[in-house]
Amino acid sequence: MTAPAAGRGIGNGGGTGSPVPPGGPRDSFRILHVSTGNVCRSPITERLTRHFLADRLGCPAPGLAGGSAMGGLIVESAGTWGHEGAPMEANAEAILAEFGADASGFVGRELLDEHVIRADLVLTATRDHRAQVISMGHSAGLRTFTLKEFTRLVRAIDPATLPPLEDGVVARARALVRAAAALRGWLLAPTAEADEVYDPYGAPLTFFRSIGDEIHQALDPVVTALTGVPARA
Repeated sequence: MTAPAAGRGIGNGGGTGSPVPPGGPRDSFRILHVSTGNVCRSPITERLTRHFLADRLGCPAPGLAGGSAMGGLIVESAGTWGHEGAPMEANAEAILAEFGADASGFVGRELLDEHVIRADLVLTATRDHRAQVISMGHSAGLRTFTLKEFTRLVRAIDPATLPPLEDGVVARARALVRAAAALRGWLLAPTAEADEVYDPYGAPLTFFRSIGDEIHQALDPVVTALTGVPARA
């Protein structure tokens, strides 16, 4: 038995063949970042994703709460034990400022069924978060990954097999998720810890900074694959 081609995907939504993706119409693609409290890791990941996408796509970096669209991409976050209505941790804001990303207007959210139903791609901080999202149902298995797991899979996908940018970022994003899902059983993590982003809650700024660097390194190839545009030198 041979591994599937890196750029060849399988259907979203649990193989139902539905013409409508879980996030809604095909003119948008919703990315959901998930951690525990939605005050540290997932806010950092959400706002860095927005910042990097805006930079690659050449549009203003959005800072509105509740998700913002860039070329049809909508980026948001929630927590499995989310502190509903809570502000982002101060150290998380500080880390975002160091990257030049906008932390304003953020409000914590508890993960709800509707968030998973609407998401086209769910990226979690840990394997436990991934398991919790998948356990909610909604055919989430093929579109839910840990952040570092998704990065590992994306690195193995030949960009030439993805739709060209002329077809739009949304089409490219959908193809990327299908290709990653097809590769998941073939590219396993070298260790159990390799797919984890550890919780910095209550830790000093130096630890937050190390987590911010981990998230940045994991996001860079993902954003490059989504947009077809590498980071500026």
